[in-house]
Amino acid sequence: MQQAQCALAEDEVPIGAVIVYKNQIIAKAHNQVEHLNDPTAHAEMIAITQAATFLGSKWIKDCTLYVTVEPCSMCAGALILSRITNVVFGADDPKTGAFGSRTDVNLLGLNHKIRIKKGLLKEECAALLKEFFRNKRKTVKRVN
Repeated sequence: MQQAQCALAEDEVPIGAVIVYKNQIIAKAHNQVEHLNDPTAHAEMIAITQAATFLGSKWIKDCTLYVTVEPCSMCAGALILSRITNVVFGADDPKTGAFGSRTDVNLLGLNHKIRIKKGLLKEECAALLKEFFRNKRKTVKRVN
């Protein structure tokens, strides 16, 4: 949630992620799509890169990603390729969620399957997103 708050403070979609290995946070990130002008700069993608660098490996096995919102298909694909063991997320994403809401990458028969736990701080994570988009809509209405 702290990383999501960082994103919110930077006027980014408030999504935050941390990766834990052996009870130690080895990566933490928030969305930076707007700041970097990079559609791939999702919190999960940045955290995967940090974790791989920390571990000195392209695979981040035996790690758990905690993220405020269900990962999209891009992030889910990267998580599969990284061989992460677990993903724990807060709010469902009915528009782009790739672990059960819109699609489920674990059902595609790929070469790796991720253990999923959903709903951690679900209400808080969802409320942060709703507030962000409500404020965005107000800003757009005032400009028009």
